[in-house]
Amino acid sequence: MKKPKWVVQKEQARKADAAATVWLFGLHAVRDALMNPKREKIRLILTKNAADKLSDAVEAAGITPEMTDPRRFSAPLDPGSVHQGAALEVKPLQWGSLEDWAIGPAAPRLILLDRVSDPHNVGAILRSAEVLGAQAVIGMRHHAAPETGALAKTASGALERQPYLRVRNLADTITELQAMGYLVLGLDGEATTTLPDAIATRRNDPIALVLGAEGPGLRAKTKETVDHLVKIDFPGAFGSLNVSNAAAIALYECQRKEA
Repeated sequence: MKKPKWVVQKEQARKADAAATVWLFGLHAVRDALMNPKREKIRLILTKNAADKLSDAVEAAGITPEMTDPRRFSAPLDPGSVHQGAALEVKPLQWGSLEDWAIGPAAPRLILLDRVSDPHNVGAILRSAEVLGAQAVIGMRHHAAPETGALAKTASGALERQPYLRVRNLADTITELQAMGYLVLGLDGEATTTLPDAIATRRNDPIALVLGAEGPGLRAKTKETVDHLVKIDFPGAFGSLNVSNAAAIALYECQRKEA
C-alpha cells in the first residue's frame, strides 16, 4: 500500500533533521561547544594560533583537529564569518520537551519568540535568558532562527547552556502553558497595561513572556491567545526597543522582587 504524501513528507523531514549539522565558529563559541559533553562533535578545523588558544578544550573534548592555513581557511563558512581560526561541525542540541523545562522550579520564567528570525537577536536573547535565570527560550520550528554559527557567536556560549526549544505551533504552546498555570503576557508597544502592573499580584506565579519580531510584532493569533498584552513603560518620547533589549528588560522586571 502506498504511503500518503503527508506521511512521506514527514518521514523525509525527520531524516533531514537527523542528518543536519551546524558549523560553529569563533574562539568563544567553539570553546564552549568543545567543553559541552552533551554536544555531538563531528569535525574541528583550526589554525595554529587558534589551536594554541583552545588546546585545553580540544584535549577535554578528545577530538583531533584538522589544521589549516589561516589564508585558506577550509571550513565551509560564509565569507563574512569572523571565525578567528576556529570552526566546529556539530549536531544541533536536543533539549527535550516543553514539560521538561516548564515544570519544576518555583516561579519559573519562559521567553517565547513569535517569528523572531534574526540569529543575532535570538543569540542576544539567549545570553540575557541565561544571565537572568529563564528556564528556557522557545522559538518556532519554522519562520524562526535555527541554531547557526552566527547565533552561537552572538550568544557567546549561552547556546550550550540555555535551553532553546523549537515548537510547531506557538498558539498551542501558549495554551499548554496556560493549562500548567502560567500567566502568559504578550509584549506590545500599543498595549494599555504596563508589565509591572500586570504582574503586581502574580510575581510568585509561573510567567511566560511572548515577544514578536521587530516591525511586525506579535501576530493576531498570538495576541488573541495570550492572557494579556502589556508594554514596557518609557519615560521619554521614544518608546521603541530592539527585541533582545526588550526581552532582557521584561525578564529582569519579572525576576525582580518587590521591596
